[in-house]
Amino acid sequence: MILSPMNIKTPKAIKGYWSNGRFVKPEEIALEEVGPPSKTQLKAEAGEKQALGEALLTLRADLMARLDLPEKLLDALAQAKRITNFEGRRRQMQFIGKLMRPLDMTPIRAAIDEQANGSADLTLALHLAEQWRDKLIASDDALSQWLTDYPATDSQQLRALIRQARKDIAKPEIPGEAPRHGKAYREIFQLVKLAMAQEPEA
Repeated sequence: MILSPMNIKTPKAIKGYWSNGRFVKPEEIALEEVGPPSKTQLKAEAGEKQALGEALLTLRADLMARLDLPEKLLDALAQAKRITNFEGRRRQMQFIGKLMRPLDMTPIRAAIDEQANGSADLTLALHLAEQWRDKLIASDDALSQWLTDYPATDSQQLRALIRQARKDIAKPEIPGEAPRHGKAYREIFQLVKLAMAQEPEA
């Protein structure tokens, strides 16, 4: 049987190229094309690290200690705080940015954010305390629920504060303004916040 050219299947050509005696596939080509970061990217990263270095100068001691930064960087930051000359400080901040290049910026950003905005856990706890305070003043049912969840609470003290807070609520002088609250309102918040911190709700 004579095979016609129509019956002969030619193998599919595989994309790629030969380099130093090795066949390089398309996926490897794509990886090679990514290449190192551009000068623009490097400049932006250096700028961010220098800005984070500036923020580190005002970071609280407890948050700074948690970061466990290299001794050389801590010394450079301490020196920067003492420099008053503009040009000298600028050069020192560039040096700090250089020292920060190999570091992971994630914990540094988190510490700076915590100082600026408070920790997420603390913010949540304050919101929950505010919600409980408002519910306790608004409803006697909330008091029963609170005493079930936080049995160590001095119930007589809390009841007295709630009664006083309800009496203290003053109607706003201007329609649309929030009502004014007295001392008992603030004391309920402090009591609730303390109880939640000592005995977290199950």
